[in-house]
Amino acid sequence: MTKPETPRYPRVLIKLSGEALMGDAGFGIDAEVLKRLAAEVRQMTAVSVQVSMVIGGGNMLRGAGLAAAGMDRVTADHMGMLATVINALALQDALEHAGMYCRVMSAIKINQICEDYIRRRAVRHLEKGRVVVFAAGTGNPFFTTDTAASLRAVEINANLMIKATKVDGVYAADPLRNPGAERYAHLHYDEVLARKLNVMDATAVVLCRDNHMPLRVIDMSREGAMLRAVMGEDVGTLVDGGGGRR
Repeated sequence: MTKPETPRYPRVLIKLSGEALMGDAGFGIDAEVLKRLAAEVRQMTAVSVQVSMVIGGGNMLRGAGLAAAGMDRVTADHMGMLATVINALALQDALEHAGMYCRVMSAIKINQICEDYIRRRAVRHLEKGRVVVFAAGTGNPFFTTDTAASLRAVEINANLMIKATKVDGVYAADPLRNPGAERYAHLHYDEVLARKLNVMDATAVVLCRDNHMPLRVIDMSREGAMLRAVMGEDVGTLVDGGGGRR
């Protein structure tokens, strides 16, 4: 039997948007998407990668959108945090059905259905081979789940953050509207900020830059893309401090 290669990134954090769970539907959670995600994560844990995840709540509601419609921003953001908990529990169920152990850790206290977020406990779960899903963002209003993902990746000493999207990397323009848009293979954090590229919000990118956290943007619908990323293959777009675009 061929021994599997050693992953280049033994501990990763995957950032998923809530919309990623909708599939082709316009709202809610598609069970088939959950199954496919669980299978992708299973491939990584099979080669001893420690996997953590942060998921948004945009498939349920967006706090910023409610605030724009007149709701109190803090209340709207708290509602958005609760939406991420719903998604995290759905992910946990899918991962456990796929044969993995999973813990959901919330930044706000909901300890009848999930654990409180404690950094040392999260790291211990990862060391024991459990997948950890971080819910409720940072626990504070006015911060996106992108920022929460960067923060958690830094706190747990992840080796790589993966942003799983619907496109295969970072483009100079929206590739769905402009099929001829250039895809970048490699970007520096400062290039992302200066060009206002739609990767993550500025706070999240600055957190990655200041803490030397590499970020790889991949297409989550491409089978095996996550595994290829943790093995160090050149998939999607890499954002780091190592020399910029190529």
